Amino acid sequence: MTDTDIIEKVKNGDDQAFEELVVRYQNKIYNLALRMTGNADDAFDMTQEAFVRAWRGLETFQFESSFSTWLYRLASNLCIDFLRSQKRRRTVPLVFEEDGEEKQYDLPDPHPEPEAVVLAAEEQRVLEQALNELEPEYRQIITMRVIDDLSYTQIAQILGVKEGTVKSRLFRARERLRKKVLQIGNKSIHKSSTKTGRRMRNDL
Repeated sequence: MTDTDIIEKVKNGDDQAFEELVVRYQNKIYNLALRMTGNADDAFDMTQEAFVRAWRGLETFQFESSFSTWLYRLASNLCIDFLRSQKRRRTVPLVFEEDGEEKQYDLPDPHPEPEAVVLAAEEQRVLEQALNELEPEYRQIITMRVIDDLSYTQIAQILGVKEGTVKSRLFRARERLRKKVLQIGNKSIHKSSTKTGRRMRNDL
């Protein structure tokens, strides 16, 4: 049964049919909210709120876009509003859930050398911190394009903008992320060097 069929059933008074849409999309929306908020409890709340609003707005849904695109936009905007309202920064884990298991993006070599393990862990930490420090709008578009692998067309539909706007915004987001990574990486190197110098002085 297609989303359109289910929506028509809901509009015709079959309230139970909406549960099929919840089951169909709850994992995707939860994973989006988790990556955006960086907190499981907040992600759950955002997911619940997204479906509540979808339920309330379904009667006026005009099929101008697919239901999944409309729902994704709704949930993404909820997360944006939530992040803007927060006084403290959130940690954004580069993980997602699938079939009840926690998985990670950009997995390292399954048989790396010890030095590679340390390097990969540090790169992961720096990237997560850099994402955490991005403005919500930039974090949103990085998530859509880089993590969720959505096309420019899909992102444009979700955000309600032209593809050219998506590309320019993504370019700015990547530039901001790149600068953040370099800044954080340089600070880590300086901190590591300072600690090493202290250890050397203590050993003399």
